[in-house]
Amino acid sequence: MNNSFANSGKLYLLPTTLGDNDPLDVLPASVQKQIERIDTFIVENEKTARKAIKKLVPTKSQPSLKLFVLNKHTDPAEIPTFLTPCKNGEDVGLLSEAGCPGVADPGADVVRIAHQENIKVVPMVGPSSILLAMMSSGMNGQSFAFNGYLPIDKAARKSEIRNLERLSLEKGQAQLFIETPYRNNKMLEDLVQNLHPATRVCIACDITLATEYIVTKPISEWAKTKVDLHKRPTIFILQKDF
Repeated sequence: MNNSFANSGKLYLLPTTLGDNDPLDVLPASVQKQIERIDTFIVENEKTARKAIKKLVPTKSQPSLKLFVLNKHTDPAEIPTFLTPCKNGEDVGLLSEAGCPGVADPGADVVRIAHQENIKVVPMVGPSSILLAMMSSGMNGQSFAFNGYLPIDKAARKSEIRNLERLSLEKGQAQLFIETPYRNNKMLEDLVQNLHPATRVCIACDITLATEYIVTKPISEWAKTKVDLHKRPTIFILQKDF
């Protein structure tokens, strides 16, 4: 038995909802129990984190919360200090802005440091838009890659879309990516203009919400389809089979 974590607090990776729905519709009671007892959290945005905590545990004292903010503005030199409570025997929660921490999420930096500092990392079950989209796409769940955001520059984006299509065919691999929500409609236009008509594309939008829309069909069909993705969190998946 490994007792190397005996004197250290743990880092709990706590998922949140993917949108404004009832948290207990998509989060297990085990997440609620951890949030109920933990007072120190690493979060991406203090306001939305407090809202998420209050929604899941309405009776929790907000003044008792200690929040460390981790986002693109955080000084990297500060990040190790967020885990000081763990070294003092206190459990800390890493709370994602949406979905699961550490996946397409700045929390990965904290998790890396936790491993370096021999702090036990405890992942909790919750919704991942990437996995839920992949599950429901009908594409290759044995081999897939998440590519994050594609380039904004028109020429570079065109090149990357065609590169992902080529990789998909060569490796038999589904290729996932995202876009800033207000540019989703333009992304779909770019896919229609640059992909082979037979290439399949899945659009997985508003996952787990009442407005959820998950559809897979070839580009030839998307060219004739009207769908408004504006400001709706969306995962795009493409796969070329021949």
